[in-house]
Amino acid sequence: MRALPALAALLLITACGPARTQEAPVNAEDVMFVQMMVPHHRQGIEIAKVGAERATTPELRTLVAAIASTQQSEVERMLRWLHSWDQPLTPPSGAHDHHGGMPETDVKRIQALRKSKSFEHDLLNLLVAHQDDAVQLAAAEVAGGANPAVQQWAGQVRTSRKGQIEIMMKLLKR
Repeated sequence: MRALPALAALLLITACGPARTQEAPVNAEDVMFVQMMVPHHRQGIEIAKVGAERATTPELRTLVAAIASTQQSEVERMLRWLHSWDQPLTPPSGAHDHHGGMPETDVKRIQALRKSKSFEHDLLNLLVAHQDDAVQLAAAEVAGGANPAVQQWAGQVRTSRKGQIEIMMKLLKR
């Protein structure tokens, strides 16, 4: 009988302990989006580096520097998410086919850009297409993802990349 009050006290103390933090939900759309955006961002960083090497227009130089910086920090965030979710860092082969068929900006296009005779025009066109792909991927995440932080970031990606596209379209019209 003496054990009963001690047991009750122990249960009460345990119940009053720190609340467990419930982790935000993560679904397949979140994982696929992040896995696909990592290489997409790395391609964007590579394009921006080429832009930094060859662009002469001050606005374009500023834009490519901002793209490289922003996307590098975003890659780091995405890798942290994948690690925290215990997910592979890369999507399965053929993932682009099952996720809207979004093409990659391949190495050949980036190499061709390095040798372009109409460099700034070609850089802007490549970046417009590349950033539009990010807008499309982010829209799919907003529509089908479950993780609030990832969905919020995807909304930011959509907004910021659309803004970059508007700037680039103005630069193309000059």
